[in-house]
Amino acid sequence: MSNLSFIEPMPGSPWDTYLAQVDQVAPYLGPLARWIETLRRPKRALIVDIPIMLDDGRVAHFEGYRVQHNLSRGPGKGGVRFHPAVNLEEVMALAAWMTVKNAAVNLPYGGAKGGVRVDPATLSRQELERLTRRYTSEIGLIIGPDRDIPAPDVNTNAQIMAWMMDTYSANVGATVTGVVAGKPIPLGGSLGRVRATGRGVFLVAREAARRQGLALTDARVVVQGFGNVGSVAAELFAANGARVVAVQDHTGSIHNGNGVNLAALTAHVAETGGVAGFAGAEPLDNEQFWEVECEFLVPAALEGQLGEERAQRVRAKLVVEGANGPTTQSGDRVLHDRGIAVVPDVIANAGGVIVSYFEWVQDFSSFFWSEDEINARLERILLGAFEQICDTAAQLKIPLRTAAFVVACSRVLAAREQRGLYP
Repeated sequence: MSNLSFIEPMPGSPWDTYLAQVDQVAPYLGPLARWIETLRRPKRALIVDIPIMLDDGRVAHFEGYRVQHNLSRGPGKGGVRFHPAVNLEEVMALAAWMTVKNAAVNLPYGGAKGGVRVDPATLSRQELERLTRRYTSEIGLIIGPDRDIPAPDVNTNAQIMAWMMDTYSANVGATVTGVVAGKPIPLGGSLGRVRATGRGVFLVAREAARRQGLALTDARVVVQGFGNVGSVAAELFAANGARVVAVQDHTGSIHNGNGVNLAALTAHVAETGGVAGFAGAEPLDNEQFWEVECEFLVPAALEGQLGEERAQRVRAKLVVEGANGPTTQSGDRVLHDRGIAVVPDVIANAGGVIVSYFEWVQDFSSFFWSEDEINARLERILLGAFEQICDTAAQLKIPLRTAAFVVACSRVLAAREQRGLYP
């Protein structure tokens, strides 16, 4: 049996991190370990050229990706990001983490992810629409409501999903609302979807804190990333008595030991595009941000942010991963050695995909639930999955991340074994 992966990973890349995580879980898989190569190889990786006409008449080309990591448990499910740093290794890792995430919360999905290497801030609205529609057409041969269901991710939103749904529908000659999740409500979107990931981060953090005997009242929270995930999680922490004392985004870092006024910060970000310059807090050096003393650290930006050096300086009692893959393998080891518990991304930020699943089900049935029903179902599924992961960690005496992979990979590989090989 070959130990080579789909492509040779760059050291320290997201794909390299994912492969190391698979290696760690192998000893706990029992007889299912014979199928472990399945986890090291994406089922399908599509690279597409996306030519569009710019507003000034020039033709520009962008590179896009859609990776389906594993489909043993159902159709692919995972977001689409528009970012200038997108590359194949990153999208492969994100797709693989979606395989693990969907299985960890026991959704009937495999893992997939997509992306376009572009800075959407440099495009007009018309150019962004052309890019989205051409990308959708290029990947249209492998997506569909029973094949692979994209959703929003970094720099994509409900409007992007609306364009994707419309383009796919036009190409197949029928309205297919279930081809994407995270759509606007009038087009078959689900109530509660926009806030679901941030809500899930808070719910899991609250449960992890209860298990550790940490009180939320007056607890200090440090949040990296103030987008859809970080801002909602911060708001829910504050609503439950905690103080958000430091925030960082792509524009800079801020600190207020008495707690940041989140409503004022949200208005400032909407006006200026970032947290830098917020009058209600002091500016903070971006590296000193990681040294702020707190009970909860929530990295909710991009992957690879919390490496070995930063992990040595973290002064948190609990790290709750709102982003995908924010902690590197070396950073994970340092935090473990220092006794700082990490609630991994594959359970901490699974709220979004759970409500995407609800949206998909509602689209198939054309019957929609109230937001209270959505939130109650989300909490039940997410906390039930977290309890199983905590029980596995205690039983096997392993970190929560390894336990999440044990639960998830066992489900994926059992499905692989039961389906068999064809031909």
